[in-house]
Amino acid sequence: MPETGRDPNRPSPDALLEAARREERTRGRLKVFLGAAPGVGKTYEMLTVGRAKLKAGADVVVGVVETHGRAETEALVDGFEVIPRRAVPYHGTTLEEMDLDALLARRPALALVDELAHTNAPGSRHPKRYQDVEELLDAGIDVLTTLNIQHVESLNDVVASITRIRVRETVPDGVLDRADDIEVVDLNPDDLIERLKAGKVYLPTNAERALKHYFSRGNLTALRELALRRTADRVDDELISHMRANAIPGPWAAGERVLVCISEDPRSAGLVRYAKRLADRLHAPWTALSIEGARSASLGEAERDRIAEALRLADRLGGDAMTLPGGRRIADDVLAYARSANVNHIVVGKATRSWLFELINGSVVHDLVRRSGTISVHVVAGEAVPAEAASRRSVATVAPPRSFDLRSYALALIATAAGLGLAVLLQPYTGVENADLMLLTAVVAVAVRWGLGPSLAAVVAASLSYNFFFLPPVYTFTIADPTNVAAFLLFTLVAVLVSNLAARARLAAMVSQGRAKSTERLYGFSRKLAGCASLDDVLWATSAQVAVMLKVRVVLLLPEGKAVTVRAGYPPEDMLDEADLAAAQWTFDNDRPAGRGADTLPGAKRLFLPMRTGRGTIGVIGLDAGGVGPILTPEGRRLLDALADQGALAIERVRLVEDLDRAERAAETDRLRQALLTSISHDLRTPLASVLGAASTLRDLDAALPPEAKTELLATIIEESERLNRFIVNLLDMTRLEAGAVAPNLAPQDVAETVDTALRRTQKILAGHRVAVEMAPDLPILQLDPVLFEQVLVNLLDNAAKYAPEGSTVTVRARQDGSQVRIEVLDEGDGLPAGDVERVFDKFYRVRKSDRVRAGTGLGLAISRGFVEAMGGTVTAGNRPDRLGAAFTVTLPVPARTAPKDIAA
Repeated sequence: MPETGRDPNRPSPDALLEAARREERTRGRLKVFLGAAPGVGKTYEMLTVGRAKLKAGADVVVGVVETHGRAETEALVDGFEVIPRRAVPYHGTTLEEMDLDALLARRPALALVDELAHTNAPGSRHPKRYQDVEELLDAGIDVLTTLNIQHVESLNDVVASITRIRVRETVPDGVLDRADDIEVVDLNPDDLIERLKAGKVYLPTNAERALKHYFSRGNLTALRELALRRTADRVDDELISHMRANAIPGPWAAGERVLVCISEDPRSAGLVRYAKRLADRLHAPWTALSIEGARSASLGEAERDRIAEALRLADRLGGDAMTLPGGRRIADDVLAYARSANVNHIVVGKATRSWLFELINGSVVHDLVRRSGTISVHVVAGEAVPAEAASRRSVATVAPPRSFDLRSYALALIATAAGLGLAVLLQPYTGVENADLMLLTAVVAVAVRWGLGPSLAAVVAASLSYNFFFLPPVYTFTIADPTNVAAFLLFTLVAVLVSNLAARARLAAMVSQGRAKSTERLYGFSRKLAGCASLDDVLWATSAQVAVMLKVRVVLLLPEGKAVTVRAGYPPEDMLDEADLAAAQWTFDNDRPAGRGADTLPGAKRLFLPMRTGRGTIGVIGLDAGGVGPILTPEGRRLLDALADQGALAIERVRLVEDLDRAERAAETDRLRQALLTSISHDLRTPLASVLGAASTLRDLDAALPPEAKTELLATIIEESERLNRFIVNLLDMTRLEAGAVAPNLAPQDVAETVDTALRRTQKILAGHRVAVEMAPDLPILQLDPVLFEQVLVNLLDNAAKYAPEGSTVTVRARQDGSQVRIEVLDEGDGLPAGDVERVFDKFYRVRKSDRVRAGTGLGLAISRGFVEAMGGTVTAGNRPDRLGAAFTVTLPVPARTAPKDIAA
């Protein structure tokens, strides 16, 4: 935030401290290569820069670099010292992570660390790679790293709304803000799509799917703009910090910024709209600024409402609304803010004051034009809001208390009398020369306590008292000595000046206290809303906050179809009568207040006000305070507007998140539907076609076929029918799992017996493989559902038969490991790709091998995991440590009564 109270000719202390922090070398320097999407060349650029530094003699090592099989990237890694990765066992497989301890022990001058947003494997010192980088920087090691814009935490929701894909791995914005350098690695969307099609980003099969979803041209263009804007904001902040650190008054025309000055003038709303149009033409950010000085306290309620409405309008139109405390001259405050924020366009309304007023008080417009320097000042006539339109939007409020308080004037006279009494008592000791100081002290005390009016009354009383009691001849209002006339006049002038200054200081303090109190309340409310995850929580928090702060009863109504219905209330309300519902509906339909105290439907019990965001009216808030007449004071109405705006934004945020989740669910449903249709159209039709073909042959050629051929055709019919039956059973089982209808019937079972039954069922499936069974002799009896567990083993054996070559060995191994029994199904196939270890349990997902997908629905492993978890166990996938091949491990708990004594102990 710009520093308005600082001398623009002196460097900013904060900017100097920031510059000193960046210059100190106790901490390493961080450079981030930021890209809009995968495949733009971030890793390639990082390696290129690292290689240049290596040739220049720097000590450069590779902490971790992900080449993703790209030949040109792998060629750049050659020649670097590469720190070996650390192996981390995880669920029967081994993951490789950057060895942070080895890097710290090696302590190079520069480390290359790819993929800053990466999540480390469980068991690592830090859960995230950016935390590893922070430790390297704290150790004084410079780091080059890469990051995609979708991984920046504050942009996560924006990216999700663009791509319909929510990225789970994020990096806090503070990490990016603390980076010493950010370099955008940019690539035209068309060129990136060509790279994707050429297989330089993903494998061809994955690339085709990516082109249809994430890597569309529109998505890439939007992500590219996000990356460029985020970097531009960073550069802009660095420019402003440089200007403040070096006391450069500015502005520097490195970018366009618009500032519109808001006052109580009826044309302020027109000025806001003009500033919005100007900022859109310049593609620049813009701010609406209101200076709140001592004069602000004397404004009427209608004038304060105009300022508040103009600031709300600026916020709804996408600008920044700011209110700053001011000094004596508004133009000085505006220019100080403009120069500190590097503003180069100021929009101000055309002056309508008389020449006499401007002669006495000065002209803000003329001062801005004369002293703006290189800042362009746009003096706009603007259009005032018509009185009829203003009245249509107005709501009657409780009249504010009278500004004239007779009690304060009486107390002012009493304070002056007390000062006079003290001066008279001390006159024999201090002399008449110090009597005026006693009276002045009383005047200052009155000004500080009760303001300007009572203090001026105290000045008159003190001046008369000073003349009557202390200037000869005493006890008369006659002044005999001409020199005493000057003393009397000087005393009166000093008293007026001091009381005016003290009253101004009191007024400024009261304004600051009011702003601080209001800001604290709104900030607390915004924090409360930020912690609300559901719509009901937001509605409850909003209604409770409004009720507590304004001392009213509150209901919130949201649209359901074409009608609005009550969704929350404080205290809870069951229903509204017909008049209130009609007023609430009219408010929502017409975006204007209705009900009690409004011009429309004033017979309603409550006052209803629209809740708006930039997209329009999203709800209605209703207030009731009992009794009759207006409910809110003018200040309460402005506070309600601020609370309602925050609540409306929170409601819109929750709804956007819900819309995004629904879109994700719809996309997932569509994906599953497509996968199901693919399975039905291919995997279910294939055995059905075999059955129909064999049956048709038997029917048409029965007499001509030899017995051996008939037997073979019948075997085909039976085999393919069993295969079709397995597919249908899998579909039915998955339906049961998703419906939550799987309730295991647990009973004591012998694992070896169930394995034997499963092997008999899969005898034909495993006919082309050797089967090895390794069962420990002392396996305990487990609590299992024999039907479900047998189906689990059948699915695992069927999967092994599909992916292992004919003639290879499929091994079933069972052993006790402490309080658990592990059953493993091992094959001698090609194993699982590193990225598919967990995905193999997804519905309809099948690993591709040799550019083709094995027959099946892709449900067997997902069903196996569901059944095992229903029985209290786990199933994991991985690769065999002893040789090539996949390993699936089912882990089941040993019942306490059958556990060995040493385990139980």
